[in-house]
Amino acid sequence: MSVIVTDIGFSTDNWQTGWVAFADIAANDCGALAVDLASDAEPSDLADSLEKIDMIRVDFPSFADGRGFTIAAQLRRMGFTGRLRARGHVIADQYAMARRSGFDEVEISDDLATRQPQAQWLARADWKAHNYQARLRG
Repeated sequence: MSVIVTDIGFSTDNWQTGWVAFADIAANDCGALAVDLASDAEPSDLADSLEKIDMIRVDFPSFADGRGFTIAAQLRRMGFTGRLRARGHVIADQYAMARRSGFDEVEISDDLATRQPQAQWLARADWKAHNYQARLRG
């Protein structure tokens, strides 16, 4: 199982449709479409499909791998307005960055949720206030 983290805390996953691999997008003509993207995917390859995608889940293979943040920002600049989820090794300290880069939610393992309980994530839920550049500007 996994835990979904949003600005209001932990919840269970409410996505029921399943996931399509990035390579299988063209073959999927059904209703709601959710796509799994690897951390080394090229977001521009999705440009022609964004309007039919309801959710994109970007993989974080390691908490030290920040490519997913760049992917999220690129997808938002390209006009993607659907749900954007970070999945994998995102830690509570990175939650504000995930939100600022365009993610709506983070999917973590039950083990990580135990090690970093909801209170640690909620401490970063006011992600607009955790912008060091704004604090420096005074």
